[in-house]
Amino acid sequence: MKPSVRDEAGGTVATLGRMCDTQVLIADGAVWFAKNSDREPSEPQSVVRYAAVSGDTAARLRVSHIEIDQVPQRHAVILSQPAWCWGAEMGLNAAGVAIGNEAIFSKCATMEPGLLGMDLVRLGLERAATAAQAVDVMTALLVRHGQGGPAGYKDRGFHYDNSFIVADTREAWVLETAGREWAARRIDGRGAISNALTIHRDYDRASEAVASTGIDFARTYDTRLMPLFARSQARRDAGLRGLDRSGLPAFSRMAAQLRSHARNNEAPADGSNADICMHAAGFIRRHQTTGSMIARLAPDGADALFTGTSAPCLSIFRPVRFDGDWSVLTPEAERVEAPLWRRHEWLHRWALADAGLRERLRSTREVIEPQIFALVTLGDADGAQRADRLAASWHKVLWESLASLEPPKLSRHWRHLAEQDGIGPGLSI
Repeated sequence: MKPSVRDEAGGTVATLGRMCDTQVLIADGAVWFAKNSDREPSEPQSVVRYAAVSGDTAARLRVSHIEIDQVPQRHAVILSQPAWCWGAEMGLNAAGVAIGNEAIFSKCATMEPGLLGMDLVRLGLERAATAAQAVDVMTALLVRHGQGGPAGYKDRGFHYDNSFIVADTREAWVLETAGREWAARRIDGRGAISNALTIHRDYDRASEAVASTGIDFARTYDTRLMPLFARSQARRDAGLRGLDRSGLPAFSRMAAQLRSHARNNEAPADGSNADICMHAAGFIRRHQTTGSMIARLAPDGADALFTGTSAPCLSIFRPVRFDGDWSVLTPEAERVEAPLWRRHEWLHRWALADAGLRERLRSTREVIEPQIFALVTLGDADGAQRADRLAASWHKVLWESLASLEPPKLSRHWRHLAEQDGIGPGLSI
C-alpha cells in the first residue's frame, strides 16, 4: 500500500511526493520565468510545439478527463507535457506568456473528474495574449468546470488542486485555487511558489489582488501536514533568496536556482524534500524533477530553454523557438515515447550510482552551457541554432562514451523501477 497523508477531516489527500518549484524575477526590462516539474520518476515528459489555429469550427474539446467548449482562435504554444495527459506542466505561447503549475493539497481536492491544473496551463496559453488575460481565462474555466480527477501517471489515485505563476513580458501573477475558488496576486519584483497556498490578504486593502471570495484564502483552504512534509516554506524561501543573487548572467542565475540542493550534496540521492532539484529516493521522496524550463520574456521578444529531460543538475538547457527545427522538440506523434527524455533518463540513473559520471556531466556542461546562454542572449535565430547544436553534441558525446562501458549496480529503488519501466541497463543509449 502506498503511503499517504490525510487532511484535517481525515480524508486521503495525496500520495507522498510530487513537489514543484516555480519562480519569477522582474528585472532589467524583462520578466524571467523558471520552473522545475516534479513528477513520478518513470513518467516521460516531452517538449512539444503546437501551431496557431485560426477559424477552428470544432464545437467541443476533450481535455484530460472532461469535454469543454472549444474556441476558434488559438495561439501557437511550446509545452512540456507529461506523456499521458492533454495539458502541460509548463510552457510558453507566441504572444510571450509563460505559465507553470504546481500541486496544492487543499481541503477541496477531489477525484471527481474536472479540469486538471495541467489542462489549465495549456488552455491559458492557447487562449490568452497577456498574463492578466490568462488569469481571466483560467479562472472562468475553473469556476465553470471545476478541477479534479486522477493527476498521476501510474498512481491513478493521486489528485490535487493547483497554484500557478502566470507571466508575460511586463508582469507576473500568482494564481492559487481550491476547488472552484481562487485568489490571484500581482507579483512585485520577484515571486516563488512551492506547493503551498501563500495568499493571506485583506481583499479590501490589497488593490492588486483579486479573488472569488473575500476570506483569507491560504488560511481557509490549505492543509497543514502536506506543506510541512513537502518542506514547501523552505523551498519557497530558498527560491526567493536565490532570486536576490547578483553577479551572474540571468539565464545562469535561473539555471542555478533550478539545480539547487539544500545541502549542496554531491550525491543527489542523499537530498531532502527541501531540494529545489528533486531526486527520487524511495519511500519518502517518490517523485523527482522530470523537466525544467527557463524563459526570458521581454517586449522585444521571448527566449525559452527547456531541458526536455529529468534532473536539471545533470542536464543541459536547450533553446527552442516557434519556427525551425530544435533538438529539444519531440514530434507530436512520438511524445508518448519521449525518446530524448527516455534516453537521458538512463544516463541520469547511471550518474546517480557513478560519482565519476556525475562529475563528467557537470564539468563538461560548465564549459558548454555558458556559450549556449550567451548565444541565446544575442536574440537572433542563427545564434540560437548554434546554441542548440552545442547542447545536442554534449548529449551525443556522453551517450556514445557510455556505449562500451559496464553499467553500475543501481540501488534497490532504481532496480525496481527499471524492472517496471524498462529504463535501466537493458536500454540502449
